[in-house]
Amino acid sequence: MSNNISNVVGSPERRTGRSVHYTLSYLVQGEEHGRDGAIVLLHDIPAGAFAWEEVMPRLAGLNRAVYAFDMLGFGESDHPWPADTSVWGQADVLSFLLEKLNLTNIILVGHGLGGGVAQVLATRLYREQTAALVLIDSICYLYTFAENWPLPEMEKRQDFDAPKHTSLEDVIRDLRTTLPHAVQNIKGFDEVLDKYVEPWDSEVGKEVLYQHIRLLIPYYLNSVATDLGMAKKPTLLIWGEKDQQIPLQYAERLHREIAGSRLVTIPDAGHLTPFDAPASVANTISDFIKGL
Repeated sequence: MSNNISNVVGSPERRTGRSVHYTLSYLVQGEEHGRDGAIVLLHDIPAGAFAWEEVMPRLAGLNRAVYAFDMLGFGESDHPWPADTSVWGQADVLSFLLEKLNLTNIILVGHGLGGGVAQVLATRLYREQTAALVLIDSICYLYTFAENWPLPEMEKRQDFDAPKHTSLEDVIRDLRTTLPHAVQNIKGFDEVLDKYVEPWDSEVGKEVLYQHIRLLIPYYLNSVATDLGMAKKPTLLIWGEKDQQIPLQYAERLHREIAGSRLVTIPDAGHLTPFDAPASVANTISDFIKGL
């Protein structure tokens, strides 16, 4: 498959769907090619579906529709506050929408926080419709956030009153300072940094971001990650070799505990591997799907 995006006919289309009492926004490409099922892409905190824009076109030759969702409280989806935007809350809302869209034989691809959501879907809430699982630099076990990313002193930020003690200006400054630590291509990241920061640049945005952070609860995910091996889903693990936010040791543990899983490390990539190496990520996913 060519790495040249310009060779791909068409581009992702932005749509919305209702689930529970929320509106979720998503990108879809190649809907007419979905006869073999769908690829569902779930982003990390504090990103959105836009984080997959360089990956989606490279997956277009697999006879599958490709969906990239703005999870609840991210991107162009509703930003409710208060609401359950934990991995379980996200998976619950998504499961209803995936069913409405009649998506089956799904390849679930989750990055970071989205990887945690994908684990809940694959092992619990959308297990029968999930054909395979791809985890990219994913939260797992009791490791649900890095100490100093996407904001410094993350544990302190989980306090319910933390937003009252931090100005919006300080939050935005901290995001702009800390987010580049997750990439190797810092110069290129400067060009997209606004996409990661602007959704939070309001008092409501700040509250929603802190809500996401408060709900990064380790025990919500620990038993799910431990059960991945029991789900018996073909599993691909993709990790940035230089990921400082979720160290490679977690990928290695997942690999040991999920029988038959495949682990691929991407050189010269940090935590935001889909940004640092979109072609490598897409090609690795493509090879995995073709081998199913």
